[in-house]
Amino acid sequence: MRLLATLLFLLLSVNAARAQDDRRKVIIDDEGFALMHLMLLQAADVDVLGITTVSGNVWANRATAMALRGLEIAGRTDVPVVQGATYPLLNNEKQTERWEALYGKLTWKGAWMKQWVEPTQQSTPPYFGPDDPVNLPEGDPTTKPADEIAANFLIRMVRRYPGEVTIIACGPLTNLALAQRLDPAFAGLAKELVYMGGSLNPRQTLDTVSAAQFAREFVNTPRREFNIRFDPEAASIVSRSPWRKITIVPVDPSTDTQRTKALLDRMAKAAPPALANYIGAMEPGFPLWDEIAAGVWLDPGIITRRETLFIDYNKQFGAGYGDTLSWYRDYRPDLGEQPAEVVRAIDPKRLEALMVRLMGERRGAD
Repeated sequence: MRLLATLLFLLLSVNAARAQDDRRKVIIDDEGFALMHLMLLQAADVDVLGITTVSGNVWANRATAMALRGLEIAGRTDVPVVQGATYPLLNNEKQTERWEALYGKLTWKGAWMKQWVEPTQQSTPPYFGPDDPVNLPEGDPTTKPADEIAANFLIRMVRRYPGEVTIIACGPLTNLALAQRLDPAFAGLAKELVYMGGSLNPRQTLDTVSAAQFAREFVNTPRREFNIRFDPEAASIVSRSPWRKITIVPVDPSTDTQRTKALLDRMAKAAPPALANYIGAMEPGFPLWDEIAAGVWLDPGIITRRETLFIDYNKQFGAGYGDTLSWYRDYRPDLGEQPAEVVRAIDPKRLEALMVRLMGERRGAD
């Protein structure tokens, strides 16, 4: 009996290890911590190798603290956080102010944001400098980031697991551009890239105040989107790098979605207590930009309309700086643009159901 028990234990251990090895490997590259991260962290079949941070909505040091604290709340301090680029490759705050004086005001400026141009339902974020101390409302983390820079971590992971690592990027693409310039084999060693960024022709579809306020940005500038506009040079480098597969989630499908109070309540109800409190404290009213990127990777059936386009981004310092450029194959400049699967529309109810289910997926599993 003892021998049988030992053999059974070994068999279960081997099967458990095999199940761990079969998990889909992913690195999250982003400027904070929110529902997108939780979706990937909670998915039982996903192995989050690390979170790399970058400046965008907030500065990289604040994004790093947010990620560390979020992982503590989620009970996932096994996942390393690696801080990345503080500044875009060329763009900067002063240059953006000069651009606005020439071409008009930007709706959202991320880390450079001081106030909304028009009255807006969403709260005005506090303004910080890139080296200001970080004090998070949800409490500061006690864990520390990895002693490495994001670009090197990204390179090291795709070389350790060639052809296995998906990178899901939901902020400016500075870290990925730096990694590609440091190691020209980087993009080709990854399994795929999924990123939220760019804009084709989004329009308001939901009849709410928040939807109207977010849609006004694209009425006169349908090709401008913040993640790309913050660092257009990086986005252009990434879009012309030799990835095996690229999936782009532009702003367009997000206009059918909204982070409502009802959705947050449903997710909180499904989540463990600490996570439920964290989710319940989130501000409602935002489109599900990043959540779509995670969702279409976890469940491609969410996509209801897609097309293959060749994408690049405008790097000329003029009125169209940072705008999305797109072509069908026969019309492209053929200067290194890569074919990308562009998500044009999704099933919002299926996405919401996935988000709710995932919040309870790891309950008691770890």
